[in-house]
Amino acid sequence: MSAAADHCTDRAPAPGESRADRQRDRILCAAQRCFVEHGFHAASMAKIAETAGMSPGLIYRYFHGKNEIILAIIERQLAERQEDIALLRGATDLVSGPVEIFEQWRDGNPGIFNAALFLEMSAEATRDPRIAEAVREADLASRKSFREWMSRSVEQGGLGMPEELTETRAIILECLYEGLAIRAVREPDLDLETLRKALAEFLPMLLAH
Repeated sequence: MSAAADHCTDRAPAPGESRADRQRDRILCAAQRCFVEHGFHAASMAKIAETAGMSPGLIYRYFHGKNEIILAIIERQLAERQEDIALLRGATDLVSGPVEIFEQWRDGNPGIFNAALFLEMSAEATRDPRIAEAVREADLASRKSFREWMSRSVEQGGLGMPEELTETRAIILECLYEGLAIRAVREPDLDLETLRKALAEFLPMLLAH
């Protein structure tokens, strides 16, 4: 299970959380459900308001429009991706982490980065420069996170990989991670044992040094 909190289930207010923060969270959770079910473009502000149990006018008090909601959803999703990457790094072996993440994406676990929404974000990035920039910054942050893990000493929980190897290996690992998200959406019935064997063959070679 990812360390990411499930933002979209009933929960007690966090210490110091204002009513405005709770309302924004409620809107974002409703919007996320709509985006997953209908896509960014088909999910209207009226539909988001209906899902949130609010009037459209109230939503506009917190967000100027749907694009602002999309950017906030992307920020949340990409933060959860960072936590999923931390799960991969903290796995007891190289294979168990990616397989667990794949299972949770496949099952639509609401507490982790949503694989279907990842595809929506990627498509929207080709049309909206602001979304493209947000996704690019998140990609660079993810790659940095992978590099730091690879270069960290074994005693500190890393791989002890020479710095000069980490850039290319991090790119490949990022591609693998995103590829698993796509597989979870397009091939949810992928046999887990076959996936485990494939990762067991590939990951040791990728992370060797």
